[in-house]
Amino acid sequence: MKKRSGFYPRVRVRGGGAGAVSQAGGVLLVETVRRIGLDTALSTALEPWRRPRAVHDPGKVLLDLALAVALGGDCLSDVAMLRAEPDLFGLVASDPTVSRLVDTLAAAGPRALAAVRQARAEVRERVWSLAGDAAPNAADEVVVDIDGVLVQAHSEKQDAAATWKKTFGHHPLFAFVDHGPGGSEPVAGLLRPGNAGSNTASDHIAVAQQALAQLPKKYRRGRQTLIRTDSAGGTHDFLNWLTQRGRRLSYSVGMVITDAIHQAVLLVPASAWTPATEPDGNTRDGAWVAELAGDVLKGWPKGMRLIVRKERPHPGAQLRITDADGMRITCFATNATGAPIAALELRHRQRARAEDRIRAARYTGLRNLPLHDASQNRVWLEIVQLALNLLAWMPMLALTGEARRWEPKRLRLRLFSTAAQLVTTGRRLWLRLARHWPWTQVITTAFERLQALPVPG
Repeated sequence: MKKRSGFYPRVRVRGGGAGAVSQAGGVLLVETVRRIGLDTALSTALEPWRRPRAVHDPGKVLLDLALAVALGGDCLSDVAMLRAEPDLFGLVASDPTVSRLVDTLAAAGPRALAAVRQARAEVRERVWSLAGDAAPNAADEVVVDIDGVLVQAHSEKQDAAATWKKTFGHHPLFAFVDHGPGGSEPVAGLLRPGNAGSNTASDHIAVAQQALAQLPKKYRRGRQTLIRTDSAGGTHDFLNWLTQRGRRLSYSVGMVITDAIHQAVLLVPASAWTPATEPDGNTRDGAWVAELAGDVLKGWPKGMRLIVRKERPHPGAQLRITDADGMRITCFATNATGAPIAALELRHRQRARAEDRIRAARYTGLRNLPLHDASQNRVWLEIVQLALNLLAWMPMLALTGEARRWEPKRLRLRLFSTAAQLVTTGRRLWLRLARHWPWTQVITTAFERLQALPVPG
């Protein structure tokens, strides 16, 4: 008879060790900050809010908060994980100092937010230049996805209200630059009350303005920038704004199936339907697309095209009143020309990747808004965007292959949570990663790629 000793080795735990570093993979984010000049840009931007004889630079404090969120933190006090590793993250401010800075920036309002956004825009242009073919504008086109996200509140916070999903909290509106299947980076975030409307045109315009200001100058107007939204953006005011003279952006916007559209779909002859396509170029079984014309376009911007899709519903799916002939009907508007409607419909359908971006944002500080005042939580949204930017820029510059497509949760589990030994040799600090860790080679190769980048300035 064999005596069982359990499934796992028995170990004893004792404090007092030295030389070990937790979250050692966070050095990739630190080196990214250094190589893209984000530290210098934030320090310069927040110089007006630095107090005389202050020990801690406001830019460093805000950057430490973003690093903590990128590593998995979800409140201000989680900056303690950086404070515990001064050899890796430098001098980190105390919790009261961090709170005071957030209060100071919140009191400054739009002026402080504009300073942080300007720093992000300057750094973004440098990152895209360094990334080359891996940059989202490598094909000389930028795709911006706008979508809302519900953030629940579990206590009474300013502007928290009942949402359309019968929860309680806030309803921010975000804009992301699409990187294709491999990720995205946020370029705008608008904090709104929980009862804010999904199709409020003024909010979509405000977020689009913020997003365009984050892009390099050549992409702030013109057809090389595509704005995509779901049906919440399908309003007259928003489309008129997108197509104003001097702006003339490309758009791909979902539309609500009105009775007029529903009747027009019923009149489309069978010969006018084109099979929908998959990303790999194959035909999508049971789905077709067609273009509508005539009275349904009256009152909308000149050059707008209305493309409708019908698809056999999945087994068990419940049809809506707007569906027709047993088919699920969806519709979107675009001003794109020169491409088959099946290709345009596929491009619009890929807007669904925004849901993945929102899921990643929830795992990166957006699970809840940790502060009480709306002005404080606006600062928190900027911190979340900084963290998500770092989690997009580091893989863009340092990772290759499948690793470049890893989402934040996987980056934390495989790379950032790595432990290491810190040693001093020749007056230099070295991180020695465990040889047996499966992703040690990924970390060391990524670090070498970052060090090969030119130092700003």
